[in-house]
Amino acid sequence: MYNLIMFQFRFHRRRALLLQLKPFFPYPLSIPHNFSTTCDSSDKQSFTLSYLTNTCGFYPQAALKAAKRVRFNDTNKPDSVIAFFTNHGFSISQTQNIIGKVPELLTCNPTKRVLPKFQFLASKGFDIVTTVTRAPYFLLKSLENHIIPAFEFVRRFSPSDEKALACALFGSTSYTIALMKSKVQLLLDMGVPPSNIYILLRTRPSMLGCANMKEAVEEVKGLGFHPSKTHFVAALQAKSSIPKSLWDAKLDAFKTWGWSEDVVLDAFRRDPHIMLNSIKKVNAVMNFWVGRLGWDPSVLLAAPCLFGYSLEKRLMPRALVVQYLLSRGLMKKNASLSSPFMYTDKLFLQKFVECFEEEETSKLLSLYRGGC
Repeated sequence: MYNLIMFQFRFHRRRALLLQLKPFFPYPLSIPHNFSTTCDSSDKQSFTLSYLTNTCGFYPQAALKAAKRVRFNDTNKPDSVIAFFTNHGFSISQTQNIIGKVPELLTCNPTKRVLPKFQFLASKGFDIVTTVTRAPYFLLKSLENHIIPAFEFVRRFSPSDEKALACALFGSTSYTIALMKSKVQLLLDMGVPPSNIYILLRTRPSMLGCANMKEAVEEVKGLGFHPSKTHFVAALQAKSSIPKSLWDAKLDAFKTWGWSEDVVLDAFRRDPHIMLNSIKKVNAVMNFWVGRLGWDPSVLLAAPCLFGYSLEKRLMPRALVVQYLLSRGLMKKNASLSSPFMYTDKLFLQKFVECFEEEETSKLLSLYRGGC
């Protein structure tokens, strides 16, 4: 009770300060006179809105959104939930963030519903506050029927408890364990190794819902991808998620730039992500690289990963630098055109901007920042 009183005292002291700064906030910090009656005339919703606004610090719009998912007519359970999070080291803003994402928690018994999940996280070496604040949605799931079975299943393929739990909490939990097991077993039977299963569970869990998984695997194999290679998962995602009509449309987009289907498929084998780009993105990159810069499109074929980079944030600013270096003879004409785009920002600046005399570096920085 003492912690709850202190929580409310700190919050209302903070609220009083915010009221002094009211002109600087885009939304009012108190409920308008007709807010609850306009939204819903029921006493229970009015009480919920009042509590979310006055005790939890929600703006009216956020309170109304949360009140559509939870309602209560006394403060007993909500107060106990807020006190529970405070007692476990969560700050006011962290608690507000959690309640905003999963307001249903305000009507639960935290000792029965939330504490066992905290204990499970701690047993696996996770920081409770950081993990829960990042993604509190799993607190609504059953520990025995969902979280633990998902963790134990993913752990078969994961290199550590920590990575398995992160995958189970934030990745593959949108699908039932039974579905995951059947689809994963199919992949294992078709020669996909555990390492690629883990990549799939961690990065592409939606693929487990693919109805034609077997056909997609066979097709990807037929294109020359070996199940043991990392690119196999990306190729499988492309073939299982892109309808044939869209696949053909993307092939046609490349063909308009003079590439044959065989050439496109060669690029796809180098990096399957090339077919995951939109037609608009493909045309934008080709138009910039070939139309504006006049550079050889075969470079893009040799390094299809370039299509995945941001045109505005990476390709354009770096291309301006490379173009300047070529024009001034500061970069060999036979040097790789694709390499400068693959470095991290720090390495790119070191290798292509900051390594010259001050005057040149200043000019290059201006081009680079202007391109960004």
